[in-house]
Amino acid sequence: MITNSGKSKYVLCLLLGMAHQLCGAAVGLLEMPATPDAGPVTVFYPASGESKTVVRGAFSLEVAEKAPPVPGNGRLVIVSHGSNSAPWMYSDLAQTLVNAGFVVAMPEHESDNIRDGGEPGPPSWKKRPLEVSRAIDALAKDPWFATHLDFKQVGVYGMSAGGHTALTMAGGRWSPAEFRRHCEAHIREDFQTCVGLITQLTGGWLDGLKMRVATWVIRQKFADEHWYAHADPRVTAVVAGVPLSADFDLKSLSSPRIPLGVIVAKRDKWLVPAFHSDRLLKACASCEVVMSLDNAGHGALLSPLPPHRSGVLAALIDDEPDFDRAKVVPDMNGRIVKFFQRHLKAN
Repeated sequence: MITNSGKSKYVLCLLLGMAHQLCGAAVGLLEMPATPDAGPVTVFYPASGESKTVVRGAFSLEVAEKAPPVPGNGRLVIVSHGSNSAPWMYSDLAQTLVNAGFVVAMPEHESDNIRDGGEPGPPSWKKRPLEVSRAIDALAKDPWFATHLDFKQVGVYGMSAGGHTALTMAGGRWSPAEFRRHCEAHIREDFQTCVGLITQLTGGWLDGLKMRVATWVIRQKFADEHWYAHADPRVTAVVAGVPLSADFDLKSLSSPRIPLGVIVAKRDKWLVPAFHSDRLLKACASCEVVMSLDNAGHGALLSPLPPHRSGVLAALIDDEPDFDRAKVVPDMNGRIVKFFQRHLKAN
């Protein structure tokens, strides 16, 4: 798939020790179709080709669609998206990783994505780690990626519900009943974690009714006391961005089996840090704080932000007035790249 001139160019770049982005590679984009046992997988990768504007829904990307891949650093990072989300909301991070030589694959999580958000929460949390493993399998079966990637050391980045996925891949175990107990104890303080986008507290007389109804529903839906976990030895480094973590057994994450980085947004209104990121970091002495964003909310880790936001969603993910997105997001993405460069060593 690589022309002789393309091979010569990359051999020269390697001999000169030049940074990958200086070698003139484009960011390639391809979408692996769904299979009977897995959803579609979106792949960003170093490519030889001309970048053009590609439109996906409300998002525009500058990529070389279906262009021939070229060698990068031989490392794969899987991105697990948040609830009701899409690959395009993580495309800035993906492009930053690709510019550093990584291949980035994003599985679509069943019934918890932008096209179908019908079954978020524990039903999705059980499936997501398996979908990450199947995405790795899909690339390992591709003739080109199979020979150019090291599948013995794969990175995982997850944000929000994707952060829950990342913690599971790092060796954590969680229980739906723990989620129920958390919401019974902290329904007012962590309301949006417990109810999602259905409604929000306003300080009015209806708040008490909302909390009682939400607690009743949660008690019916989250009675399962089983612990859930998933092991994939190919995953050797993980970054969890504003992870949902209140339902985890913290003993299982006190000494993660692999390097675990965490990104905290101190003004997160969706996953209040005290019950999630901060709670995790208090229990995990070996966890690395990739970045702590003092003036950022939940949406700071989405880039680009989805357009046409309104209602509860806008209230939860819009940037804080003093948040400098143009400065902070590239810095954060760069720190994520450096984490994976340290822990996924190139040959």
